[in-house]
Amino acid sequence: MEHKKTYYSKEFTTPVGTLVVEGPLSSEQLAQYEFDDGLIAFRPAKKQHQAVIEIAGLPEGRIIIARLENKIVGYVTFLYPDPLERWSQGKMENLIELGAIEVSSQYRGLGAGKALLTVSMMDDAMEDYIIFTTEYYWHWDLKGTGLDVWGYRNILGKMMSSGNLEWYATDDPEICAHPANCLLVRFGKRINSESMQKFDELRFMNRFMY
Repeated sequence: MEHKKTYYSKEFTTPVGTLVVEGPLSSEQLAQYEFDDGLIAFRPAKKQHQAVIEIAGLPEGRIIIARLENKIVGYVTFLYPDPLERWSQGKMENLIELGAIEVSSQYRGLGAGKALLTVSMMDDAMEDYIIFTTEYYWHWDLKGTGLDVWGYRNILGKMMSSGNLEWYATDDPEICAHPANCLLVRFGKRINSESMQKFDELRFMNRFMY
């Protein structure tokens, strides 16, 4: 499968300056920008900067960023699912994971999360993919936001809807481990019924187990 990547950008006026949301960016472009110190949800900021640079170099890898001048204050990643996860077992070339979306704590409330997803879906190539993300409450910044799991989940759902991702059921044990955990999915317009069925089989791998 050919992975086409068409660059898009949008500018947003915010109280702290002009927020530029753009991508997909190349590894070389990402390396030229600063990475905000507050982007630490998954690993220390410097290591996460290196991780997104590496993802951008993958054939299917897509990185969309939100930046203020030369500083990246938010990003979203798209790539093939981890080979050790159930979602890779179907070996589907048209299934990609929204692996991470993060906005630095001091720049939240500017609409950056929604903007990242909106710009991500502007590329027509996204209509060739089933896009999914798995959300686990133990990764959420409940302390920083002051929200409980249900309040956070509600805000998360609204943000993801800007990229047309919707809730889908699954028997994945980690998602089933807590009622706030969830699977969100977007089916591209050019996804056929065969691919949908294959993805359904990944969603429900335990239906015939007793």
